[in-house]
This record gives sequence, C-alpha cells and structure tokens, in this order.
Amino acid sequence: MAKKKTKFVCQECGYESAKWMGKCPGCQSWNTMIEEFEPSAKQASRSYVTSATTGSKPQSIISVKSETEARISTTMMELDRVLGGGIVPGSLVLVGGDPGIGKSTLLLQLSSKLAETKHKVLYISGEESVKQTKLRSERLGVSSGDLYVLAETDISFIERAIDEVKPTLVIIDSIQTVYQEDITSAPGSVAQVRECTAAFMRIAKTRGIAIFIVGHVTKQGSIAGPKLLEHMVDSVLYFEGERHHTYRILRAVKNRFGSTNEMGIFEMKETGLEEVLNPSEIFLEERSQGAAGSIVVASMEGTRPVLVELQALISPTSFGNPRRMATGVDHNRVSLLMAVLEKRVGLLLQNQDAYLNVAGGIRLDEPAIDLAIALSIASSFRNQITSPTDVAIGEVGLTGEIRRVSRIDQRVNEAAKLGFKRAIIPEKNLGGWTYPKDIEVIGVPTLERALEVGLGG
Repeated sequence: MAKKKTKFVCQECGYESAKWMGKCPGCQSWNTMIEEFEPSAKQASRSYVTSATTGSKPQSIISVKSETEARISTTMMELDRVLGGGIVPGSLVLVGGDPGIGKSTLLLQLSSKLAETKHKVLYISGEESVKQTKLRSERLGVSSGDLYVLAETDISFIERAIDEVKPTLVIIDSIQTVYQEDITSAPGSVAQVRECTAAFMRIAKTRGIAIFIVGHVTKQGSIAGPKLLEHMVDSVLYFEGERHHTYRILRAVKNRFGSTNEMGIFEMKETGLEEVLNPSEIFLEERSQGAAGSIVVASMEGTRPVLVELQALISPTSFGNPRRMATGVDHNRVSLLMAVLEKRVGLLLQNQDAYLNVAGGIRLDEPAIDLAIALSIASSFRNQITSPTDVAIGEVGLTGEIRRVSRIDQRVNEAAKLGFKRAIIPEKNLGGWTYPKDIEVIGVPTLERALEVGLGG
C-alpha cells in the first residue's frame, strides 16, 4: 500500500509547505502550520457541481435559454435589500461577524419568517444542542411546524437530513464546526472548511436549495478559512456593530445576484433584532444643538440616502507631533482634507490635534462626505457654530474645488423630508433636476466659498 503524502498548511492564510515551520512565510503568523494529508488523484479530480440537465459540450451563449427564477422574500425589508431583492434558490450565502454580534439571532429569525410563509427550513447547529436552540427560539418568539432543527457536525449526516426534509432553506451554524470523515485534519482547518463548503455548494446547485452558512472571523476581522471561503460562495454578508451599542449593520461585500453597496440596519432588543426602516431619524435624534464642529451629511448606502452627524474636535497639541484620530471615516482622508484647508483656505492646523467621529457607529467611505468633514474641522477650529438646519454634500479636490457627486436629488430630497432648510452642494450639481420646495439649495464652487456659506464668513 502506497504511503500517503502529507503537507503542512497555514490555518490563517492557506500557505502550503512540504515541511513544518514555526512561522508562516505567507502571513507571518506563528504556530499555524498544521499537517494534512494530500488528496489522492481521484479525490483531487472530483467535481463538486454537477447537473444532469447540462451537457458536457460547449454551448453558444445565444442558444442558452435564460430563465428568470422568482426570489424568495424573507419579509424582512432590510435583509431583502442587502440580498438584492430576496433569497435566490440554489444560492450559497456566507454570513460573518464578531462573536456575540447577533448572527445566529438574525438567521433564526429569518428561518421563522420563511417557515411562517409555508417554506420548509432546516436549521443545523454545530455549536448548540437542539434544546439550546429551542430555548433561544422561545426567547425570540419563534414557533412554526415547518422549522426543523438538527444538532450535527458530520457532513454525511447533514446531507442525509437535507434529502429527508427537502427544505427550501438550510442554515449551517457554523461552517467551522462541520467536518468530513475522510479528511484527517480537525474541524475548522483550511482543508475541512474548503471541502465542506464545496460540498454545500454542490448540494445548493444540484438541489436548488438556498444555503446560509455562518463563518467565524479572525482577530483581524476577516472571515476565518481563509479568503478562499469567500471566493467559493455566491454572496458574503458582514454583520457589523459594537456590542455595547444596540444598532447592527448588515453589509454585502460580495453579491452575484445584487449590489454590494446596500446596507441593512437592525436594532438589537430583548425579543431579537428589529428593522430600522428610517435610519436617518435614528442617527440624528441625539444631535446636540449649537455646538461647534457638528455638521450633517447625506451619504448614499447603495440605493438609500442616510443622513448622519459628523463631529470634529480641534484643540492645540501638547506634543511635538499632533494627533489625528478618526472613527467612522478614513484616517488618511482626514489628513488630506486638513492639508487642503491649510494650503487653500489658510487655516493653521499643523499644531492642532484633530478628532473626527461619525455619530451612531456607522462607517462612511464615499468622497461625497469630504465637504462635511472640512466644514466640521473649520467650525471647531474657529469655534463658529454651524446652522443645525444645514446639510453639506460634496467632494473636495486637492486644489480646493468642490466636485460633483452622484444622486444629488435623492440626498437633498431626504434632507428636505427630515426638515433641513439649506443644502450646501457642488455648483456643478445645480442643473438637471427639480429642487424640493422646502429647502434652499446653494451651489459652491470652492472650499473657501463653502466655508463662507456654512460658517458665515
């Protein structure tokens, strides 16, 4: 009998080596090289996705018939928005997030919603017993005869249960606990995660069953597995938020069936997660009036405009190098805008500490927030109060010009709906759309002019 070949694989980045090493050359992590058996030629050539209806011969793209398959609505508007309109049958979706953030709660509520609409759902937990899942379902008010629960980690038994129940949706919580017997490495290793994910992908595509799998995250915040896991699935959803705050944000970082710019917002309560249908009101309800350094910006999250408050605190530094701290916005972008303010407007900021914060724990990463950042910094530096009914939108260039942004009409309409009286926008965005009646729209060509309008001089 031929001796099986072994290799050493890093559990963090997937780097492979013929011999053991204490430090991985790929990701520089210590003690992550685990010995694994190399698959045989028969196993390596195994196909995971097969279909009896698809021939083995190449087909012209014109001759392929397109079929529009109806999506399954989750009846949760926020989740449907992130998924692109609902669950696609036969899709494989990965949900990641920090421990205790609410991934299992969200998926159990999703299971309940689908079960209530007469869809069979199989919830498979590798971390909890059936009784523990039952206790959590009682706390969330989940009760339906079409929701089946199973505590299992062996993928062969899981596949057998799927064939027996024939569900519309399968939840795997989590992929790091599932294992295949013919692989010698421990559950959660790179080989196990890769093989089990490939097996679930085959089940989803051949049986037309939507499968949601939960993925643990590493200390750096990326899904453990490593990135290979994200490449294999159809959609990757990240569940974000601070454990000490009640709001949770669901983002799609990969979606083959919809946009990756959408965001769903939930609020964690005793009875589970509740949807936040108007996040702008939530983010602005605690805004302080008459404080220097505060301005409201209208940011686009996918197809939805969200109004949030930007806060800046500028104070003289006590050290040789001034501090630059930013929460919710890019730290490098803040430094760039401070350089533009110093060079083009004449604000002496080189000896000032700067602290930027986006209220509500949301993260903004689009250029349209530049003008609001610059206005908040100048307001705090000059100690001049901005009007609480102003909203600022625009991208700032290195020469101090205010550049146009996309979807300006949606941003301004949302501001008008929430009672704002003035919108400071790029001058290039003034034409081609109808202004709301209850808000004054002011176009500014340069950053210097924007400060004159926003700060009154």
